[in-house]
Parts: sequence; structure tokens; C-alpha cells
Amino acid sequence: MNKLVTSFSVESKKFFHSKVPLITMVALLIVPFMGGFFMFILKDPALAQKMGVISAKAKLAGTADWPSYLSLLSQAISIGGLLVFGFVTSWVFGREYSDRTIKDLLALPISRTVIVLSKFLVIFIWCLLLSLFVFVLGLIVGNAVDIPGWSFELGVRGLSIFFICTLLTILLSTPVALFASIGRGYLSPLGFVVFMLVLAQIIAATGYGQFFPWSIPALASGVAGSESATLKTISIVIVLLTSLVGLFGTTFWWKYADQN
Repeated sequence: MNKLVTSFSVESKKFFHSKVPLITMVALLIVPFMGGFFMFILKDPALAQKMGVISAKAKLAGTADWPSYLSLLSQAISIGGLLVFGFVTSWVFGREYSDRTIKDLLALPISRTVIVLSKFLVIFIWCLLLSLFVFVLGLIVGNAVDIPGWSFELGVRGLSIFFICTLLTILLSTPVALFASIGRGYLSPLGFVVFMLVLAQIIAATGYGQFFPWSIPALASGVAGSESATLKTISIVIVLLTSLVGLFGTTFWWKYADQN
């Protein structure tokens, strides 16, 4: 346990002394502000047209209310989170190879399993904090825009759906770590993330998204309609199994693969 705490402390210092936290925070800042912007337009399209925000020919779909806004936040974290969380994971594992610090790291008197777990712990905590930041900022923006239809029960339900989507998305970061380790850098895991993101949209459009791990968080957010927000047990099991494969695969690679 002491070695895990020490390793986690070191990994945390490396991570928070980099520019990755700032970059990822700025990247996800777009979510609540864009959501608030859409709600502003939907609330009063005539005013937005007068201000030159939209053209006279523009057609808007949707309603300006809290259920729609909270659903938009969940959808954004489900889709955008795959990219942002994947980027975090790519950096945490890939930098050791790109900076050529992998040999020094593996020479330390700490189990490789502990090192891997501490890296995953840093990723999980930061992605969770980042998501919390997005949701809180989303509430502030929504209140500033004066979106109608707020209630405490609605807020609790919106929060629960948002964090279910967040947890599912974070769990899907473990295979990215495996690709970063096998590819020994950033390019392979980032390419994997982009490919899965595109494939998720295609498979979801065919109606089989509930069986494809990277489509499931978006479906949980209700992107395909409110009826899709209720996940089947098989979908949750698929995400958990995919995460475990990434976790154990990465640990196995660090323990037994040739690191010369």
C-alpha cells in the first residue's frame, strides 16, 4: 500500500506539472458554453436573428429547457469525453516511451503492477474531477441563460445520468493505455481513439450500438432518444469486460513484454 501511495504521488506530480490538465480543461470548457449558446438561441430565435447570431433562413430544432440542456451535457461528455479522456490516457502512458524514461521507471524498486495501477488512478481521478467541473460550470451557465423548467428532482436525475455516462467513458480509457504501451508512444493510442469514435457513430446508426462498447456511453445519455437512455445489462457488462481487458492487458504488457 505504501508503494502504491508513493507511486501515485510521483505520477500525480508528473501529470499536474505538465500542460495536459490545462489543455483538457480548456477543451471541455467548450461543452457548457456551447450548450448555453444553443439554449439562448432556442429560447428566443427572433432576438438571436436580430443580433445576427443566426440567419433568417436558419431552422432550429429542439426546445430550450433544462431536460434538453442536461441531456446535451451528458451527450457531450459521452462523445467528447472519449477523445479527451483518451488523450489523457495516451499522455500518461505514452510519455514514458516518447521521453525515453521507461527504462528509468522500470528500474525503480516498485512493482510494475503498482506503477500501472497508480497511472490508472491518476487518470480516473482527473477525468472524474474534470467531469464534475464541466457539470458545475454547466449549471452556472444554464442559470445565467435563465433556462426554464428547473427542479431539484430534475437536477438529481440529470446528475445521475451525467455521471453514469462519465464513468462508462472513463472505463473505456483502459484499452487506450494498452495501445499506448504496445505502440510505445502517443500516435497509436490517439489513432485508436479516433477510429473507435468514428466506428461508434457508424455502429450506433445501424442500431447495434448497445453491443459496441464505444457507442454505449452516448446511448446512455439519450442521444438516440429518451428510450435509449435505459441501458440493458448486456451493455454494462460489455463496457466492464472491455475495461478489464484493457486493464489486465496493460498490466500484463508492462510485466512481461520486452522493454529493451
